[in-house]
Amino acid sequence: MNKILRSNSAEAEINTLGAELISFRKLDPEAEYIWSGDATYWTGRSPVLFPIIGAARNGEIKVDGKAYKIGNHGFARRSEFTLVQESDTHAVYRLSYDEKTLASYPFKFNLYITYKLNASTLELSYRVENSDEQDIFFQLGTHPAFNCPLDDNGSLRDYYLEFAESENLERLFLNSDGLLISGKSEPVLKQETILPLSHEMFAEGALIFRNVNSRQISLRSKHSAKSVVVTYKGFPDLGIWQPLNAPFICIEPWQGVADMDVFEGELQAKEGIITLKPGTNFTSSLTIEIN
Repeated sequence: MNKILRSNSAEAEINTLGAELISFRKLDPEAEYIWSGDATYWTGRSPVLFPIIGAARNGEIKVDGKAYKIGNHGFARRSEFTLVQESDTHAVYRLSYDEKTLASYPFKFNLYITYKLNASTLELSYRVENSDEQDIFFQLGTHPAFNCPLDDNGSLRDYYLEFAESENLERLFLNSDGLLISGKSEPVLKQETILPLSHEMFAEGALIFRNVNSRQISLRSKHSAKSVVVTYKGFPDLGIWQPLNAPFICIEPWQGVADMDVFEGELQAKEGIITLKPGTNFTSSLTIEIN
């Protein structure tokens, strides 16, 4: 059963499958900010990416010389989480290792996702516990999709992303399959804070950035008062994506990126990998404010 968090001004709905946020809406006047999951474009809404981000070369990771088959963005988004704690305004979900996860990722872990709703602000906290007797290696990422335009009228060209700090951003491109990083890159921002949006900019797939300075990004329009403010900790990398001509935009803070198309190393050598010692935790957070 889906869990609904309520405040005086907003509601958030979460599915146990993937512990995925599937709705975040203002109540007065009513307005939905999260993508509907229409399969015409993309069935996702706000999946968690774990234990990898993007694709692994040849669809597999290598650990101690052994190959393990794993799907794009890992398995957490397709796994049933357990709701372990709840109230009217918060919910805690847990995904723990089992025989199925060990077949594609040979490490013991607990992944907790906590949701807290305060007025029109929703905080998502992530905690990975190493319950193994060895170091574990993983990437962790977010993937929220926001309706864009946020109003019934207007177009994507009316919108822009505003970074909290001036950025020198180099875009990394994906290969022709749209899954692995190709090695091609180009500058996108040069000591700027504003990134105008258009459908054409996604003709070659997602925009991928490493080591972004800002810890806050806003989705705004030149013609509407509605906006989304995304604040995050523990996510130095960033993906911006939409399927071409789709009516939504994804703002995806990450720790790590997909494999290069020539990568042949082990899991622990992947870009942005997190190393966690036995008995320790990794934490990060994502906050969404709807206006």
